[in-house]
Amino acid sequence: MLFKQLAIDLGTANSVVYLAGKGIVLNEPTVVAVSLDDNRVVAVGKEAKMMLGRTPGNIQASRPMRDGVIADYVVTEAMLRYFIQKVCGRNFFFKPEVMICVPAGCTQVERRAVLDATLSAGARVAYLIDEPLAAAIGAKIPIAAASGNMIVDMGGGASEAAIISLGGVVVHKSVRVAGNRIDEAISAYVRRKHNLIIGDQTAEKIKIKIGSALPLAKEVKAEVKGRDSILGLPKLITLTSNEVTEAIKPPLNQIIGAIKAVLEETPPELTSDIIDKGIVMSGGTALLRGFDKAITREIGVPAHVAEDPMLCVVKGTGVALENIDLYKRSITKK
Repeated sequence: MLFKQLAIDLGTANSVVYLAGKGIVLNEPTVVAVSLDDNRVVAVGKEAKMMLGRTPGNIQASRPMRDGVIADYVVTEAMLRYFIQKVCGRNFFFKPEVMICVPAGCTQVERRAVLDATLSAGARVAYLIDEPLAAAIGAKIPIAAASGNMIVDMGGGASEAAIISLGGVVVHKSVRVAGNRIDEAISAYVRRKHNLIIGDQTAEKIKIKIGSALPLAKEVKAEVKGRDSILGLPKLITLTSNEVTEAIKPPLNQIIGAIKAVLEETPPELTSDIIDKGIVMSGGTALLRGFDKAITREIGVPAHVAEDPMLCVVKGTGVALENIDLYKRSITKK
């Protein structure tokens, strides 16, 4: 094939690029550093993430995606162009076909923004697929069968619960609460309880190191460095896993609330299928310790984490792109 086919999972926290026939070729944080003097992109991905909260006045490092949708159109387009050029080479003669996944709950305006940004970044044709559907394909769920499957995709900016049957989304609910809100809840708790101001990256490290949805049998501790909010001086505290569990309870309850709302609207025939099969969890937030058990306890339906949860969406998008005729009912094209 003369032109390449790319599937891109444009996430709030990480962006992953899948090249048809090759697999995943790029996995970078969704962060872009821009020079304010001449609007030039200084760094993208891992390099730019290192700059978050550490830049001088003339460089701005930011996340162009917020809550799963484009927050800064110009920067998103520059980032997409960087990804396409990195995979296809700088001077590509044949423009690639690109498929991008979007949250099922996003508006028509937000969908059009993604399509336009993709075409402006150098794509020949742009396709859109709903994230829960892509996650279900990537989690190897047989979505074409006439039976209900439930997928909960929890990324950095948005969490989506969806019931999938006969290759389409039957009921879905999207809440703009996910990994980033959990990080914010941790930093707000640390500030309130310990008078310590910490950055987003520190909060994320705490979540990964000692975060748990349920209290752990053996409590673990972590040292946290930051700035004292009263004295303004550097300060070191010790945080326990039980404190983190308490801090992240509100955002987790919102995600569980979305799952309950979907199950309330699900047709009874499909509900019985879900009781048999359980709930499949995908996305980075699914890796939070004990979250599957917390969902099972709250809802009474077994929940289990998909294999490679962070890559489910991009793998599913890649499969849909390689077999576009099978999934054309579920795809928007421009």
